[in-house]
Amino acid sequence: MRLAPAGVTLAAMAATRPSARGSAPAPSPLHPVEARAPARTISGSVRAGRRTKLLVKHLARGEIALIDHLDIDRVSAEELISAGAVAVLNCRSSSSGSYPNLGPQLLVEAGILLIDLPDDSLFDVLSDGDPIVVMTQEEPPAGAGGEAARGEVLRKGQVLARGEVLDLARICAETEARRHEIGEALERFAHNTIEHMREERELLAGRIELPRFTTDFRDRSTLIVVRGVGHQRDLRALRPFIRDMRPVLVAVDGGAEALLEAGLTPDMIVGDMDSAGEAALRCGAELVVHSYPDGRAPGRERVEQLGVRFKLVPAPGTSQDVAMLIAAEKGASLIVSVGSQFNLVEFLDRNRKGMSSTFLTRLRIGEILVDAKGVSRLYHPRPGLTPLLVVIAAGLIALIAVVWMTPALRDVVDLLWLKLQLLAGASSLDPISVASGG
Repeated sequence: MRLAPAGVTLAAMAATRPSARGSAPAPSPLHPVEARAPARTISGSVRAGRRTKLLVKHLARGEIALIDHLDIDRVSAEELISAGAVAVLNCRSSSSGSYPNLGPQLLVEAGILLIDLPDDSLFDVLSDGDPIVVMTQEEPPAGAGGEAARGEVLRKGQVLARGEVLDLARICAETEARRHEIGEALERFAHNTIEHMREERELLAGRIELPRFTTDFRDRSTLIVVRGVGHQRDLRALRPFIRDMRPVLVAVDGGAEALLEAGLTPDMIVGDMDSAGEAALRCGAELVVHSYPDGRAPGRERVEQLGVRFKLVPAPGTSQDVAMLIAAEKGASLIVSVGSQFNLVEFLDRNRKGMSSTFLTRLRIGEILVDAKGVSRLYHPRPGLTPLLVVIAAGLIALIAVVWMTPALRDVVDLLWLKLQLLAGASSLDPISVASGG
């Protein structure tokens, strides 16, 4: 199994382009042009969900995921892989061509069968737990005129749907072609950012009204955890920082689950509350429901049904932006972001209009915002009590061994011990008895 590298940059993308524009990628020993991939048959129970981030919570290892996800991003792909999906049936285009998204390649490289279906009719036909069989034809050669292999979804021998199989050679070729068009994606992102600057001036001007919170941010470091790329790895790397600095722990929606899994309890949870489980919402954290300028508050109904107390914050942008603005406005000395987007490729890979507001939020916060990877590399943890006790114990053992092996030192120790006993005995005598001679 070969996974894509964790860090993907525009420079790395450019370095992999062929010399001639539009030329076909050179064949590799792993994927020769003349090779045909064998047909595959995968059977298992289906698990359906139109929102991938919610589906992965219930997906069991060995199940087949039925999703409705346009342009599968890297975070969703990594969660599907971690959940143990053996096949993914997508009712929308896994890669529409607007940007070379990384999700499909990660899924296929992990050995997961990925099929794009023409419509979402399977959601009406299948129920969770239904046993199905996914069969693929023998894939044509990579250079066979763009012809794609076909896949079939069967239940009890009846064909329910047919779709296109996304193989690694095809995904790599299409991704390479889209890298030439990255300028268009950058232009769309820049245009969207300008629109946000016009419509959401509050993000830059800081004119968002915030209620009084019980969580104290003043002059403290704040850790904001988002369900994103490598958030589990970043949390592990930040263990010494969390132990020594005791930062305020703020979770954004599904970030609450990540903190609880790491053995940490969030101080505050911000968001629509759609990705946080009931246990997280009842863990004692202060709940902040993000509502939009038009009055919509998707998470309000859920927390009201649970009967837990919450505060409502109307603000533009994403829940991640609101969490960062709360920490900054309430006096946090440092904001450490876990799982958030921190380079242009990650912003574009999310493929969401709201990511422009996140870009503006970073401009608003400025120098107090640091990525978790930077903190883990620069922060030197303080030595704990345990290493100090080990050093002291080792020194005492060495000293005792030296004294025991040296007769002269043993005699000195015996004399010192005898003198201590005499001094202790003299101090225990009654001064009146000593003076009277009795």
